[in-house]
Amino acid sequence: MKMNELCHEIISSRSAYDSIQPKYCQLPKGHSGKHSEFHYLDHLRTVQKSVADKIKRDSTMTTGAAWKSAEAGPNRILRWVMLLSDSDLKHYEIQMDKLKPQVVAKLREKSATYDDCMAVAKKLTWLVYQMNEAPKPPQDIREYLENYFGKMVSGSTTCIICKEKLSFSLFSKAQRGKAEIETGHISPREHNAENVGFAHRECNIAQGNKTVLEFYDWIRGIIKRVDNR
Repeated sequence: MKMNELCHEIISSRSAYDSIQPKYCQLPKGHSGKHSEFHYLDHLRTVQKSVADKIKRDSTMTTGAAWKSAEAGPNRILRWVMLLSDSDLKHYEIQMDKLKPQVVAKLREKSATYDDCMAVAKKLTWLVYQMNEAPKPPQDIREYLENYFGKMVSGSTTCIICKEKLSFSLFSKAQRGKAEIETGHISPREHNAENVGFAHRECNIAQGNKTVLEFYDWIRGIIKRVDNR
């Protein structure tokens, strides 16, 4: 399938991390109007802003501590920043040698290139529009996303773990910061479009640090032992 030829003009910002990785316009080459990094989220922002914000946040930012501190590390940081060496990160006041080993491991595990993060954001948007009860995307956004991932089929998006079909309405049922639907990874240590999807919160927690296939094998082992009692 032919990919979109992108504008790729640099979008300037005040971020301290622009020197590491500039932000690029993701609109098709030759577009009119302003440059945009996430134009395909514009419609979702008008329908349910929290969903658009979640896609952007989960695609580009690491998860982290509930607060920033010398020991806990940054609460969230751009995934591609975590590709830098410990010595380079010191220039951005991130002291990896002062963090607990488990915090360092978690931050490094969540690292990803800018291009992979952009692809993940597009993939998640494509999946959202195919959920049951999801809004219909404008034609230009539909065509843009389908050019990457194929034809959209309404009601086809499932939990990547239990395979149950997902409903867009579940995004509205988050309580006290705990979402009913989370961004999941087939392999927890790879953040790219081929490896990402949505999962029920309970399924995502149950999977833990296992790949989906490792999780299935683990469950089969439990069921076999229970059945043989």
